[in-house]
Amino acid sequence: MVTLSTSPEQPTLDVFAEQIDRRSGRLIVLAGPSGVGKGTLLKHLLQRHPDIKVSVSATTRRPRLSEVDGQHYYFISRDRFNKMISRGELLEWAEFAGNCYGTPKAPIAAAVAQGQRVILEIELVGARQIRKNFPDAKQIFLCPPNVAALEARIRSRGQDSEAAIARRLARAKTELAAAHEFDQQIVNDSLETALAELDAAILS
Repeated sequence: MVTLSTSPEQPTLDVFAEQIDRRSGRLIVLAGPSGVGKGTLLKHLLQRHPDIKVSVSATTRRPRLSEVDGQHYYFISRDRFNKMISRGELLEWAEFAGNCYGTPKAPIAAAVAQGQRVILEIELVGARQIRKNFPDAKQIFLCPPNVAALEARIRSRGQDSEAAIARRLARAKTELAAAHEFDQQIVNDSLETALAELDAAILS
């Protein structure tokens, strides 16, 4: 797991870019609409390859009942998040539904410099920021077999109101329209097949 640090000794963004350019490690972006199964695939991938690091994002939203601070997200205040932005401590960040999400920079730079593969599970806005600053990062987009299947998955979680589901689906359609921007698209219809494709893409 990549841990959060706000030490004054954090690498600058330029230093991070140099580390990526040296290819001492690998930065991999995994994006896709909410409910498409990114978390499930990553869980199975890490069982196969425990040496792969997954970045833990910081967020200002409240944790859900099953979520653990430092494992699923770093749950922090809006004030602390704003300070991380102003200090340049985030690789990327975005706001969704009134909550902010971002990727702490320093632990990723350190892991890549040590030759490790690091996966960022992020949204489309964040993926575009990473692509602009670090074009060597491998970008993978996870798609549902269709929008109806995605809606069924979101509803099966039982976590969202009808209004929230409608917002998620509207955003998903925007994200799916941008899937062609990514290096590779994987359709998550069969868990076994999607996992094999993700495994091959990350380890290639």
